[in-house]
Amino acid sequence: MKKLVAGAMALTAMTCAQQALAQSQVSIYGIIDTGVVYTTHANAAGDSVLKMPSLTASFPSRLGFKGSEDLGGGLQAMFVLESGFAVDTGAMGQGNRLFGRQSYVGLKNGWGSLMLGRQVNMTYLVTAKSDVMGPNIFSISSIDSYIPNARSDNAIGYLGSFNGLTVGATYSLGRDTSSAGGASATNCAGEVAGNAKACRQITGMLAYDGSSYGISSSYDILYGNTGAANGLTSSNNHDQRVTLNGYVMLGQSKIGGGVIDRKTRAATANTDSDLYYLGFSTPLSVALVLDAQVARLKVKGTSNNSTLSVARLTYNLSKRTALYSSVGYMKNGGSAAIPLDVGGTVGVGMNQFGVMTGVRHTF
Repeated sequence: MKKLVAGAMALTAMTCAQQALAQSQVSIYGIIDTGVVYTTHANAAGDSVLKMPSLTASFPSRLGFKGSEDLGGGLQAMFVLESGFAVDTGAMGQGNRLFGRQSYVGLKNGWGSLMLGRQVNMTYLVTAKSDVMGPNIFSISSIDSYIPNARSDNAIGYLGSFNGLTVGATYSLGRDTSSAGGASATNCAGEVAGNAKACRQITGMLAYDGSSYGISSSYDILYGNTGAANGLTSSNNHDQRVTLNGYVMLGQSKIGGGVIDRKTRAATANTDSDLYYLGFSTPLSVALVLDAQVARLKVKGTSNNSTLSVARLTYNLSKRTALYSSVGYMKNGGSAAIPLDVGGTVGVGMNQFGVMTGVRHTF
């Protein structure tokens, strides 16, 4: 009898475990991507430099955990914890955050997803649809370093898709709690009593994706506060971006482009600029892919302008491992000093040429 009871208990435990496994799923994923980059005119003296980049190669390296649980009735719980890191040193990225790329929990059903925590915002999502180079070391991320870092701390986010139409928004109570410096750590924690506007951020997106084309637009405004970087030292200061983006598929080839209008109202100065980009991606064979892009930044009311030309060739050794090489050229006019490589340096008004070769592995 005891054996029968024990067997029944074991069978029940196994059944419950199988049901729990079917209802809850957790996965580990990541990218390890690095190489060697050479650029000219890396300082005021016009010297060149050979280095292993920290911020990005063809993609930023990362380690992530994500999971979901079926709650019944079409409702699911979900979470994402994603950490960025520098392959060259092993250091944590995104302002020395443990889970700096994403850290949120939420619920989703047929009406969309509701998320709480650090998450990518709508500028990030719409640009990714049309930017064929993505966060490549030579890309529009060099011109506007906010684009690959368009994330918000303390954010409430919504994303829903309905028959090709996608709508989304984020509202951050305090957009950036890190003071480590750089584009992803601008020292604006917010959540200040008596100043609801301090370090707030609002983003919104409307997009449509058809069978062979897509068009999208986004709005993004972030406010400052005392001590915040980039001259946004008051909650009356703000940095606003409005984008219009699109892409079209021609067989397996993709053409994508867009414009980002940026207006900054800071304590130091007010600026108004437009960033235009146009690129294409096409497979040359089953394993070989060519990507190319031209982008131009114009700062209105000045002679400062920068033009980027970049091409990348990727050879896929397998579904998970690839070799690649990028070549790029940045032309700076006036007193512009925008580097060709993300996180790099260039002499004021100098043009810059660069080559990057690396290897990428996903898991």
